[in-house]
Amino acid sequence: MALTYVGPTTITMDLSALAASSTFIAGRESSQIDNSSNLYQDAIVFGRFIVGTTPTLPCTFNVYLWGADVSLGTTAINVLDGTDSAESLTNTTVLNSSLILARSPSILVNTSDLTYDISPFSVAQFFGGNMPKFWGLYCAHNMTAALKTDSGNTNSFRFLGITY
Repeated sequence: MALTYVGPTTITMDLSALAASSTFIAGRESSQIDNSSNLYQDAIVFGRFIVGTTPTLPCTFNVYLWGADVSLGTTAINVLDGTDSAESLTNTTVLNSSLILARSPSILVNTSDLTYDISPFSVAQFFGGNMPKFWGLYCAHNMTAALKTDSGNTNSFRFLGITY
């Protein structure tokens, strides 16, 4: 079987001016990606964001990945409903649950007005090597200053779907 990459496909999530959250419970969720037809055996996610002015050091940008067997439009995870929107989770337990959200490597931030690239990561690796039927991202940061307003689609995530 030949390995085939499909995309990149934009993940709908507007990170422009995303406010800081010291506990990471206030952030932004992406629109869900529907893989219920098993189109992809894996997806490689990559992205970038622009730090606002004068972040309070040390600070971090976290990317969380959720996966579900049903659409979040049917069964939400906490307040995550599978629609690109600002969210405030009810508590940090949701963020630390390995069954609900898995955290990709955090990005340590130390410079204002700089674009940071997020290293590519595999979706399937967070779910025992299997792709969930539905998945998406939740992002939060603790930089004090909001992320830079994005006029050129720099604050963005995309994925490459992998098929065999």
